[in-house]
Amino acid sequence: MSSFTRRRFLTGALGTVAFTSLAACGPSGSSGGSTRLRAAFAAGGSKETLDPALVSQFVDQARAKALFDTLATYAADTSLRPGLAESWDSDAAGLRWRVRLRSAQFHDGTPVTSEDVLYTLSRIADPSLASDSRQYFATVDFPASKAVSATELELVLARPDFEFPSAFAAPGTEILPAGTKDFTAPVGSGPFRFGSFRPGGPAVFTKFEGHWAGAPTIDELEFVPVDDEAARVNALLSGQVHYAHDLAAASAARLAGQDGVTVLQAERTTMQAVLLRLTRPPFSDPRLVQAVLLGVDREALNRIALAGRGEVGNDLFGKGLRGYAADIPQRTRDVDTARRLVREAGAEGLAIPLETSGVDPAFDSAATLISQQLKEAGLTVTPDPLAASTYFSEIKKKGVAAHSRTATLPVPTFLGERFRTGASSNLTGYSNPEFDALLDRAAGTADEATRLTLFAEAQQLTHDDGGMLVWGFSDWNVGVSGVDGVVAAPPNTFDWARFDHARLR
Repeated sequence: MSSFTRRRFLTGALGTVAFTSLAACGPSGSSGGSTRLRAAFAAGGSKETLDPALVSQFVDQARAKALFDTLATYAADTSLRPGLAESWDSDAAGLRWRVRLRSAQFHDGTPVTSEDVLYTLSRIADPSLASDSRQYFATVDFPASKAVSATELELVLARPDFEFPSAFAAPGTEILPAGTKDFTAPVGSGPFRFGSFRPGGPAVFTKFEGHWAGAPTIDELEFVPVDDEAARVNALLSGQVHYAHDLAAASAARLAGQDGVTVLQAERTTMQAVLLRLTRPPFSDPRLVQAVLLGVDREALNRIALAGRGEVGNDLFGKGLRGYAADIPQRTRDVDTARRLVREAGAEGLAIPLETSGVDPAFDSAATLISQQLKEAGLTVTPDPLAASTYFSEIKKKGVAAHSRTATLPVPTFLGERFRTGASSNLTGYSNPEFDALLDRAAGTADEATRLTLFAEAQQLTHDDGGMLVWGFSDWNVGVSGVDGVVAAPPNTFDWARFDHARLR
């Protein structure tokens, strides 16, 4: 138990707004006789929005899943579960998809209809919105698509895609009432309804009695912004929050011995990577891309940055998931070859900034290790810390090498959004017509075994020259205290940050 005072922590680490909000709550999350669960997340700063199509951080996604529903959801293995959609199927060509909705209502009492779904998906696909989720619906021919009835719609695709339903569960695809443009007090169909929110500050939501899956077991849900990981741990230990999100391996080990605290671990579910910008010097030279891939010590990164609790990566996403190309040989460290490639490129002593941030507990220590390791190959890599609140938006705009992480997604979905030419989340700038053609062939293949073989061939191409250094897979750690009904789950899946079945003790 921390010895610092409650006022000191709240005013120092959370800020005045969070202090006012928490001070209004009594013991065990009670507020005027109601139950309030308080969940601490790293926040996104003053530019935060409740528009689910513009989510960029985990706190955005957690708020979105509380307020809204998606057509489907991901199980831990990325298989699909029904959400607002009860079922879906395609024609024999994989071009026309029928989606049937369950009986559900928005927070204002109006029913969720096919028109709402068509509006939402076309809005996400609109390039002017600049949603990272737009590639999921880029091939939908919306003029040809239609509402068959109030609860059934048909989506027509420009090319066959038997993996298309994976888009129904992707982050940022939550369904809105048709015509929604204002997100200051949004209306959704999720288990909680809007109460209050200030960008960069706390958000308070109240239970929605009319949710199709049943009303939540808590009355109120509060998202408390705590950017510093150690501060989230201390807030949990001092009883100021019930849920502390995204904890380092060392913190998880510390909490495991604390009375009344449970550490929820989703093992090996988060890819840890460095993205090399292939469209900018120096990594427009393939020799330097290979030098970095060969110059790092993945075993040491796992041992130190992940406290030995992770698993070594092989420059591929989705280890253990359906479609992962497990037969590709593990890339190992080869300093001699890396040094030779650096010399051939005339880049000895070249200074390279490596963007990093406290947004992930492993980033900073990994950045330090990578700089030391690549020095042996003749490169001068310097960690460049960026603010956590804007980190992921910043690395889209600047730099040539940046730490990144990705939680659970279907492997085909990840390949399309991170490596397809021109995709909005393709931060390496990878472009390979052979790869794009393989994705199209795979998606248009009805036989799943053949489809997965084609996806494996596509992964071989990205492994060879894709510019994504995947050095490890880390556990996803969450601390809880004084609450039951919250379970360990990979981010992006249904059970992650799911609070409607939580019960305060």
